[in-house]
Amino acid sequence: MNKQELISQIFQKKSFLCVGLDTDVEKIPAHLQASDDPIFEFNKAIIDATAPFCVAYKPNLAFYECYGLKGLQAFERTIDYLKEHCPHHFVIADAKRGDIGNTSARYAKTFFETYAVDALTVAPYMGEDSVKPFLGYPGKWVIVLALTSNPGSKDFQFAPLTTGQRLFEKVLETSQAWSSDEHLMYVVGATQGKLFEDIRRIVPHHFLLVPGVGAQGGSLQEVCKYGMTKDCGLLVNSSRGILYAGTGHDFAEAAAAAAQKLQQEMAQALALVQR
Repeated sequence: MNKQELISQIFQKKSFLCVGLDTDVEKIPAHLQASDDPIFEFNKAIIDATAPFCVAYKPNLAFYECYGLKGLQAFERTIDYLKEHCPHHFVIADAKRGDIGNTSARYAKTFFETYAVDALTVAPYMGEDSVKPFLGYPGKWVIVLALTSNPGSKDFQFAPLTTGQRLFEKVLETSQAWSSDEHLMYVVGATQGKLFEDIRRIVPHHFLLVPGVGAQGGSLQEVCKYGMTKDCGLLVNSSRGILYAGTGHDFAEAAAAAAQKLQQEMAQALALVQR
């Protein structure tokens, strides 16, 4: 999916919602636990229920890899299901990979060839040669960690540099030379509020993947106020608030209601954008 196609989907569906498939087996409703593949069965129901209200899905690899082969099979089945039943949705593998060049090349092959997702989250700490292998795939996106929503983000990301910049600002500025806003996005946590203004001064046209709305305390209104562009420029992720909105047999209906509520708020924000 290219940038214009993503923008079109956002304005067509009046949504920039990304549903995070961070599926915790311990939180799956009891009636699914006896299934041969409870993670996939849960994901399938969530996808079917929320697809009308979102434009993207983001499975987090940690929730699959921890179960070994069975977990990876559930991940692969989920990706295959999305390709078949949601071909116009943007699919992000939240794997936060990043290593020396030849290792990154294998990670890139894993996610862009074997699983054929649209985008992958990447940690930029090791610099350009650790990110470049991911950028060699036409039509694929790299989503670089820039300013995250967790409390520990202050440990390194705000460190002042001799240039007068903070480290996250240096990441944003330097990485723009690696690719264009047609292939590069950034992770910026919803809890950062007014700092979106600083980010937009450096990357005015790039899409931002924004986790942290809901369970982590981020405000959708603040994200839109300070981070939205004329093309929207945002993919706002919600995981727990949607996945576990209900715990019984009606969990999928509860998830749909939670997703629809966010979509309606997003529609109001998009209505203010002059295109």
